[in-house]
Amino acid sequence: DKATIRLNAMKLLEPHWLKPKSTEMQRIINVLDETIAKLKMSSLIPHMINSVDRFADMLGPEVTTKLTEHLELSNEVEQLLASIEEGNTERADKQWGYLCLLEQRLKSSVLNVLRLFLAKPSLCQALKYEARTRGSPAEEFIKAFGEFRNFMLERLLTSTMEEKEKIQLMYNVFLQIQENTKAIATLDTELAAVIQTWKEEIQKKDNVIKALETSMQDMSEDCKASIQRIKEEGENRCKELLRASQASLVGCSGQLQQDLQQLEAQLSALVLEHRESELALRKRKCRLETEIVNWIQKYDTDMAEKQAEYEEVCIAYTEEKAQLSLLTEKHAVLLQEYSQIEEKHRIQALKKLATMTRAAILIQAFWRGYLVRSHFKTKMKKKGK
Repeated sequence: DKATIRLNAMKLLEPHWLKPKSTEMQRIINVLDETIAKLKMSSLIPHMINSVDRFADMLGPEVTTKLTEHLELSNEVEQLLASIEEGNTERADKQWGYLCLLEQRLKSSVLNVLRLFLAKPSLCQALKYEARTRGSPAEEFIKAFGEFRNFMLERLLTSTMEEKEKIQLMYNVFLQIQENTKAIATLDTELAAVIQTWKEEIQKKDNVIKALETSMQDMSEDCKASIQRIKEEGENRCKELLRASQASLVGCSGQLQQDLQQLEAQLSALVLEHRESELALRKRKCRLETEIVNWIQKYDTDMAEKQAEYEEVCIAYTEEKAQLSLLTEKHAVLLQEYSQIEEKHRIQALKKLATMTRAAILIQAFWRGYLVRSHFKTKMKKKGK
């Protein structure tokens, strides 16, 4: 049902449903639109009258004259209305008749001015930009007439069947609203019941909390009373013990005096004994300090001698190190020269070996040739024989 209602509502609001379906409807709508346009232009006539000098070039002499006449008629009507309100009853009837005549002339003047405005498209176009100067009553009337035009268009476009559908749609919406209202009322009742139950539970919990607070206060008071009682008992007990201790001290004071004298005598004996041992220890300390000083002096003397000896050794080491460095340099030079000489000897030996090898090869080759020739000569001699 909700989907059907929504679909019907959307169908009624579709743009193609708002188009006139016949020439008569189109004419009616055109008449209403023209009326709205004329109302907008006529509402600007007071502004045009007040700004005649500003629009003089655009209006022309004819329109300016008509506007001036319209202004005179308006002033005359206002004066007549003021005199009617202030005058007596006998003259009022005549003035009302004259007022009706002036109203007819004023209407005719408005129509004439509108005809002249409509005859000049450029003037109409310029007046559109002056819409902001329109008074609020005129604006409200034009807005209301526009709503009337839309209402008439809707009525003209709505057929009997559509009217029935619209009524049915409104009825369905009304039923839906009633159902929603009932559901809301039911939910409100349930909500009120839940809230009441919740309040009762809160009240119960508050009562329990109050009871607990009361019991805690009672327990606190009981604890304070018991603490006070225990404190009083403790104080009484302390007083009794203090009295008993004082009595016992009075009886034991003589014995304590004797013990004190004995302890003082023992203390004197121990002081004398410890003084003798302290004196012996002091002497031993002085002797040890003297020995330590002697050992320190001896250590300083030995260390001075060792330092002097160390410095001499360092000087000798430095000199020997310098000599060693010099000898190392000389050795390196000699080693390099020796290497060069060895290399020369090796090269010479290699050259000599190569010469001897070539000589041996030549000798061997010559000898082999000689042997071969001798062998061939022997064979040739044998063949000749």
